[in-house]
Amino acid sequence: MKLKVYIQSNERQWLGALVSAYSMKRNSAHPDAFEVEIMHVKDYPFLAEKEGQAFLRGSTRRVWRMEDLQSFTPLRFMPPKLMGHEGRAVVVDPDVFAVGDVYDLFIRDMQGAAIMGRHRSHKQEKSWQIATSVMLLDCAKLRHWETEREFDELFQFERDYKDWIVLRHESPGNLGVLEDEWNDFDHLTAQTKMIHNTKRRTQPWKTGLRVDFTPADKLRKYPALAKLNRLRARMFGEYGLLGHYQPHPDPKQEQFFFGLVRECLENGIVSESLVREEMRQNHVRHDALQLVERTPPLAAA
Repeated sequence: MKLKVYIQSNERQWLGALVSAYSMKRNSAHPDAFEVEIMHVKDYPFLAEKEGQAFLRGSTRRVWRMEDLQSFTPLRFMPPKLMGHEGRAVVVDPDVFAVGDVYDLFIRDMQGAAIMGRHRSHKQEKSWQIATSVMLLDCAKLRHWETEREFDELFQFERDYKDWIVLRHESPGNLGVLEDEWNDFDHLTAQTKMIHNTKRRTQPWKTGLRVDFTPADKLRKYPALAKLNRLRARMFGEYGLLGHYQPHPDPKQEQFFFGLVRECLENGIVSESLVREEMRQNHVRHDALQLVERTPPLAAA
């Protein structure tokens, strides 16, 4: 059976994507049993064609910007088509790094499900929502995924991004649930299989840089605050007055990431010049190479 890991990315998360790809092979006992591919937004022109256009997100209209930190998210739904609707795919965000063996995910019993992902929230009213930032996919069962058409429906205001991204439109019979450890939200323990630095403001490789992402829609219950936020964006730009990325509260997660970067540099997977260019473009914190030097080596895989 064909097995492949797909990692979504754009320019702003390119280093993360490279490190994620390395971690998948590094921490697997069967690295030759699967392939790894990075899906870069520049290779999917249907995304850029919507630049500057309004789309539906959380029952409100937002503007699609390719420069946004998470402009890669629609690519989560591309792997079944890319696989020719054969085999299994694991799709992850570029801020997800293997701690355990992804091969164990590939070979697990999906019990008839087409898609497996962890619960996005443990609140009862949100228990149906699946976190699509890490998914195990049975590609043969996902011929109905038409990413370009569904993406276009956002701009026709026929589909809401927030519903799409948590699989609201998917038949419940197609869904299976993974243990949280396969998509551990900023939580690193001995049980963690994949660490996801999902809180964007504290991503370890961004500390100190100016925020360059659109905040989540959490102000609908407070119309006055929502109005002020829209006014802020109009007056100061999409990311104006949003401040800076903060240090991650768990030093172990920073050490894990830069330990992986250290190995990538040592093995020629990432060059020092690439890291310096990422720092120059403010995609990576400016002390990244100093952090690599003082981060102790990781334990053997």
